Amino acid sequence: MPDFAAPVERLIDELKHLPGIGQKTAQRLAFHLLRSSPENALALAEAIRDAKEKIRECSTCHNITDTDPCLYCVGPTRNHRTICVVEEAHNIMAIEKTRMYSGMYHVLGGALSPLSGRGPEQLKIKSLIERLKTGGIEEIIVATNPTAEGEATAVYISKLLKPLGVKVTRIGVGIPVGADLEYADEVTMLKAMEGRREL
Repeated sequence: MPDFAAPVERLIDELKHLPGIGQKTAQRLAFHLLRSSPENALALAEAIRDAKEKIRECSTCHNITDTDPCLYCVGPTRNHRTICVVEEAHNIMAIEKTRMYSGMYHVLGGALSPLSGRGPEQLKIKSLIERLKTGGIEEIIVATNPTAEGEATAVYISKLLKPLGVKVTRIGVGIPVGADLEYADEVTMLKAMEGRREL
């Protein structure tokens, strides 16, 4: 016999599909929604429906957008000679927050992960190469995550693109600002030492 009424059970089951949401959190969210006013709960449902219906992938860079091409691809002040390659669309926001980069983007849709069955053909690498063939691209900045999968993806992309005559760079990794050196692990410290620069 279920613990809750069938509609509540269904709501909890659907919420559990969200990343980082387990049984207890899903129950808390479900009961929060049930306690909310009908207007608030339906506003959430409408926002989800609206996003699913109107958001699509940019045909150029594969960012999520409601206009195609996206605002980054058609921005009049964007530098069209540089492309920053990221794993997922939400990674763009981390770069944009710096207000230091004004180039183009390319979203791969993940990183190489043979154990998860994600090889080069599952990523948007082919369309990146097509973008390079149009000419005018001087630098590709590989900004994949500093994980084993992200590093493997960066190396793969670098080996693929360097013969095409484009400069391929990798974002710096190492000790975060405000951190204490004694808490850095060996790999982080190694990357920080490798990425040192002259003062």
